[in-house]
This record gives sequence, structure tokens and C-alpha cells, in this order.
Amino acid sequence: MNKILFVEDDDALGYALEFSLTDEGYNIKRACTIKQAKEYFNEKEFDLILLDVNLPDGNGYDFCKYVREKSSTPIIFLTALDDEVNIVLGLEIGANDYLAKPFGVRELLARIKVQLRSNKTKELKNILISNDITLNLSTTNVYKKEELLNLTALEYKLLILFMKNHHKNLKRDDILGEITSNEEIYFDENTLSVYIKRLREKIEDDPKNPKYITTKRGLGYKWDLEVRSE
Repeated sequence: MNKILFVEDDDALGYALEFSLTDEGYNIKRACTIKQAKEYFNEKEFDLILLDVNLPDGNGYDFCKYVREKSSTPIIFLTALDDEVNIVLGLEIGANDYLAKPFGVRELLARIKVQLRSNKTKELKNILISNDITLNLSTTNVYKKEELLNLTALEYKLLILFMKNHHKNLKRDDILGEITSNEEIYFDENTLSVYIKRLREKIEDDPKNPKYITTKRGLGYKWDLEVRSE
């Protein structure tokens, strides 16, 4: 079931569209402010965002920019601001489509389907799954089962390296070279051990007896489980 974040402060329109979209089989999470929208967006991954421009605590353009810094999730603006300047501005800052109010529900549904199909094609093979760990390369989100993990940039780089090279023994020097390339940071084998320990604490059920990242004496580390792409 596709999940849609619907940002709209007009209750009459909000309830009507929420009912229609739910009836079509979509999972809708509605926010009435930018603050609320950011909270929902950071809590879970959405397949599409429907976004009003004028909101009580700011404008949708700012939220669109915020999303684009973190994700390529499709965004459709729904707004009464239908002049060319606003439409061009919305598209230039990263929106995928722009629908002026008033509009028909059928037209909105058609546009939603177009964006979901397009995004599905773009994300094809961009999701890595290993047992209960899911890594979305398009959004950079990582999940353990359905829980969104909070990884640092280096932990994320480590995870990508291991999952893309599953069942391969990775030497410590090779790992260090991969995750510190083009970065002016001091990194030695002891620091690497600390980062791998922290990553294990986030992805393993029992970090002391890891099943994902195992230590191979004299060889380095290995991602021991199968990884598939979707």
C-alpha cells in the first residue's frame, strides 16, 4: 500500500481528499502545519507528498526544499496560486507536479499514479535487503524491520560497503580507503573497530554475537548474510 504524506490546513478539503484517497487504497498521513509535516516525514518513509503552499507556520516551498535535501520522494503541489511564476518556482525547487485548485479528484488520482510509476522505475534496484535490514539508496534511509535507524554518515558508508560486497572478506586497509576517500579526517584501525562496534549495536539483535558483520581473524570483516536488490 503506497504511503502518502498530505500537507493541507483546509479541513474541508483535507477531510474530503483524505477520504477519497483512502478509498482508492492509499495510506494517508495528514499534516496541517510545516512543523507537523517535518515530524511525520522524519518518522517514516513516504511514497509521495501532496503539498499545499500556504500553511499556518510558513509556506510549502520551504518544506519542499527541506525534503529535497534528504529525499527524492515525488512532490505534487496543490494550491490556489496558479500563476506562472509560482508554478515555475515550485518546479524549480524540486516539485514533480503542480495542480491548481479547484481540481477534480480523478485528475489528482491520475497524476498520483504517474508519479508513483515514475518513481518506482527510478528506484528499481536501488533498495538493498538483507534479512530484516533494508537500505534505500535513493532516500538514504535504513530500516531494521520497520524501525528507521539513525546512522552517522560514516556508519552509512560502512553499511553500503558491506552490503554491496556481501560474502566477501574485506581487509581493514581496504575498508579504511573506501570510507575515508577524499575526506581530510584521521582514521586508523582502532577507530574503524569503534565504528563497526557502533554499527553492530544498531543493526544486530545481539552485537556480541553478530550475524551480519562478522570478524574474520587475519582477514578483516565480512557481511555474512545474503543481500538482494529490489
